[in-house]
Amino acid sequence: MMTKEERYSRILDWFETNRPAAETELRYDSPFQLLVAVILSAQCTDKRVNTVTPALFERFPDPESMAAADAGELLRYIGSVSYPNSKAAHLIGMAGKLVSDFGGKVPSDIDDLMSLPGVGRKTANVIASIVYDKPVIAVDTHVFRVARRLGLSDGKTVDAVERDLERHVPERLRAKSHHWLILHGRYVCTARAPKCDGCRLSGWCEKNF
Repeated sequence: MMTKEERYSRILDWFETNRPAAETELRYDSPFQLLVAVILSAQCTDKRVNTVTPALFERFPDPESMAAADAGELLRYIGSVSYPNSKAAHLIGMAGKLVSDFGGKVPSDIDDLMSLPGVGRKTANVIASIVYDKPVIAVDTHVFRVARRLGLSDGKTVDAVERDLERHVPERLRAKSHHWLILHGRYVCTARAPKCDGCRLSGWCEKNF
């Protein structure tokens, strides 16, 4: 029976060999735009977010313009994403706090990021990882599901899974590991009807479907 360390080593080696260029599928041109896109992506697909952000970013390219936005106008741009009303309020509040507290710059500190409206730990970790190359792993529903199915964690909560992953994944691979697990969960190890027959990691899977 393989140890936890061996399991991590083999799975990470497979990803590193076969998925070396994994990255976010959200489209953005600045840290601010990525933060907006990640907030919009909560319980919404990246594909849907990418359809609304080009026009949104053209109209509101920076925190200053979004902080001054009218919620009704903002809703016209993001009305097709999930929970548009609350997200519009979060975006305006987030942009306002960036301007008032951080000079219009997206902070790198996790706690500072989490002080922004609409930003929880997962979103903060995504920004810290992608923008500032911090050795953290954001755990969303895909990461939570795949980590547990592959035996990387038996944590019952997002925080527990995050702790397990950060305990075992080397710092140099944490940013990529986030994307590896997300993309594997999005396209192979799906919540319903996972594609086990074509999964090259099925030998390590601890769940039966």
